Amino acid sequence: MNFAYTLVYVVDVAASLAFFERAFGLPARFLHESGAYGEVDTGASGTKLAFVDHATARDSVQHDYVAADASAQPLGMEIGFTVANVPAAFDRAVAAGARALAAPVTKPWGQTVAYVRCPDGTLVELCTAMA
Repeated sequence: MNFAYTLVYVVDVAASLAFFERAFGLPARFLHESGAYGEVDTGASGTKLAFVDHATARDSVQHDYVAADASAQPLGMEIGFTVANVPAAFDRAVAAGARALAAPVTKPWGQTVAYVRCPDGTLVELCTAMA
């Protein structure tokens, strides 16, 4: 078994793609003509970060779920990005419209981490790579 992708269910796929480019520097690599599905270029070969609109997601899952943007609290999962400069990445994300949740801090094991919440409700960790 191989990890292939993460799908984030959102209200507006194009808006999420645009936000992820502004906030994290991940350009859109694909947006379906329907606007219901899109992917960002993560720089990781074979691993995709994609977005799908709620109607398409609910049709596929055939079950309702908690939409991240509808929850006052972040969902119990995150997307993590390793970066060389966590404070700069955190500031960029907040300037692009993310909500600051946890400012950059260096953990006892030496890793610097910060957390933001995207307009679509997604929880994102920005961190240095583990040694």
